[in-house]
Formats: sequence, structure tokens, C-alpha cells
Amino acid sequence: MSSARGAALYIGALLGPSLLLLPGLAAALAGPASIVAWSGLLILSGLLAWVFTSLGTRIRGGVAEYAAAGLGARVGRVVGWCFLSGVVAGAPVVCLIGGGYIADLVGGGKPAKLVAAAALLLTVVALTLRGARSSTAVQLVLVAVLVLLVAVAVIGSAPAGRAENWLPFAPHGWSSIGAAGSVLMLSFVGWEAIAPLTGRLRDPRTQLPRVIGTAFAITTVIYLALAAATISVLGTRAPGEAPLADLLEVAVGAAGPVIGTTAAVTLTLAATNAYLTSAAVLTAQLRGPASSSRGLQLAVLAAGLVLLGAAAADLVSTAQLVSIPTTLFLVVYLCCTAASVRVLSGPVRAAAAVACAAVLGVLAFSGWALLVASAVAIRAAVAPERRLAPVGGAAPEWIRSSARELRIRKRR
Repeated sequence: MSSARGAALYIGALLGPSLLLLPGLAAALAGPASIVAWSGLLILSGLLAWVFTSLGTRIRGGVAEYAAAGLGARVGRVVGWCFLSGVVAGAPVVCLIGGGYIADLVGGGKPAKLVAAAALLLTVVALTLRGARSSTAVQLVLVAVLVLLVAVAVIGSAPAGRAENWLPFAPHGWSSIGAAGSVLMLSFVGWEAIAPLTGRLRDPRTQLPRVIGTAFAITTVIYLALAAATISVLGTRAPGEAPLADLLEVAVGAAGPVIGTTAAVTLTLAATNAYLTSAAVLTAQLRGPASSSRGLQLAVLAAGLVLLGAAAADLVSTAQLVSIPTTLFLVVYLCCTAASVRVLSGPVRAAAAVACAAVLGVLAFSGWALLVASAVAIRAAVAPERRLAPVGGAAPEWIRSSARELRIRKRR
């Protein structure tokens, strides 16, 4: 896989449909001070990028291998199953957010939203069934379109920005920054998503730092620019459900909602495709090559039927659905950063320790979704050890040898 395609997958995973909602939600919670929360989480994102770059260049495989190298095969299984469970639960939720934009454009209310979500889910499942190579090519195109749309929204609406919209800076108090940060964490889940694909890079040791550096730079610019534009341009309209569409309407006029819907579909396909593509690789590591694709897609479709059905029956809200995959991915981050403290050395080890503490703090505010993550973790922990195995065969020993090699380097 080329560096450009690898960077496209990372950007697609980081810039998910949360980009459509969270700038407005953060502004509602903290006002203009939400920009402080964005900045703080971008620093955490940089630490995570550094840690995952170091892990990816030293350990072959993905998040399950990273955790296993430092904390043992049992924790590796927990991480692998939490990641897969997050993908299975998250894919329908992501499509539901995108479906909401489509319904707002064409009308039809909740029925149209659910039908659009189902159509998006079927589309992305069909795409990933074609294989990772064709999917990464599509991903490159989707990310290019996404960056263009955000640029149009931010640059086109800039003349309408007003300095007075930044005052009062913290209308809900400084503590509201923490509340905004806990919501915004969803925007920074993604560094773990493509880790299983690092083995497909032609030269991971050389390519991976370039891939992650490119992805981090682009996502940082996009998030900060969009957050600042939401506050500066929209003002009191910032706490809305579709700030990107509102900015596009300011930038290009009546065509804004159409372009906003295009952005929603692009983001939905890009993020879900990125997760399902790498999840297929991790499924092969956990269950064997025969289970690497179709079984995962069937699980996603089954979860979609259950979750979209629950949403149709008003049993759960979108916010409640979002909290489940977010918490599962935070468990992945927690275990990987904790493992990094054991197997890495030097400044990156300190970065891993700081990131681990920060993730633990965010995880503490996850509420009832922690019960779901705990259930998945316990089930994975008691599963037979043979289920954690890289594609092609032997591997608990491979994992142990990776850990030994890293510890030898560390002593040197």
C-alpha cells in the first residue's frame, strides 16, 4: 500500500461524521471557549499519533499485537475484541448520522433518515467486500473531496466572521471546557483504526511516520479551522446540529445544503470504509483467515438491523448509540498506551504515559457505556488463547518474540 493511500485511510478514520455534529455541540456546551477543548485534544491526538507511529514501526500487526507485546496475549484479545465490537456497533451509528443529513435535504423525517442510513450501510459493506486494495483507492478520492468541501466552507464563509462572536469567551464557566472535551473525544478516535493495515505498507519503518505525520497535520488544520469558523461566522447559530451545512450556506448560498449533504455522505463512506477495511484484517488475526471478511460484514449488517430498529422504535437516541463505540475505542487506547509504557523507551515512553492518563480521565466520564465495554472485555479475557493469532498461523510465540525483542532494545 502506498503512503498516500495509507494517509487517506487515517484521515478518513479521524474525520468521521462527528465532524458534522461536534463543532456545534461543543459550542453549545462551552461557547467560544470550546476552542480550548479542541486545542487540548489535538495535543492528545499528537501524543497518540507519536505513540502509534512508534508501535507500528516496531511491532508487526495492529492494536491487538501492540497490547499483547506489553501486557500479554489476554489483554491483546481484549483489545482486539473491543476494537471489533466498536466497529460493529459504530458502523450503523455513523450511517445514521449521514442519513440524517440526507433526510434534511430531501424531507421525509425519520423514515427517510432510517432508509438512507440503511442504504449507506449496505453501500459501504459492499465496498469493503471488494477488498482492501480497491477500498483504499476509493478512500483516497473520498478524502480529497472532503478536504475540498471543508476548504470551501471555511474560506468561503470567512468574510462573514465577526470578532464580537467570540465574546463572552466562556459564557458557561471555565469548567464547561471539560464537558466539551468529553464530547469532542469522539472526533479523535481513529489512530487505532488503521493499525492492522500497517503491515501492508511496503516499508512501514519509513512510510508510517510520513503517513501519520501527514494525517495529523491535515486533520489538525481542518478541525481548528472548522471550529474557529463555526464560532466566528455562525455566532449564536453555532450550537446547531449541522454547522458545516450552515457554513456552506453562508459560503455558496442556496447550494449549501446540497453540498452539506454531499459532505455527510462522503464522511460516512470514508470513516466506515476505513474501519471495516482494517477490521477485516484484525478479524483474521482473532478468528482465522476464513472469518476475515464475510463474517464481519454479516455482523455489521445484523447490528445495523438491531440498532436502526431500536432507533426507529425510539428506544435509544443517537447520542446514546454514539457512546457505545466511543467507549470501546477508548478501552483500546487505554490498553495500547499502557502497553507502550512497558515496551517503548525514551521520550515516546513519557508521551505514552501522559496519553494513558488522559485517556483514563476521559474514560471515567463514559457512564453506562462502560458496562458494555466491560462485558466485551470480560468475554474476550476468558476466551481460549488460541483465538489471538496473526493471519497465516503461529503467533502467540510471534507476539512473545516481539515483546522480547523490544525489551532487549530497551535494555540496550
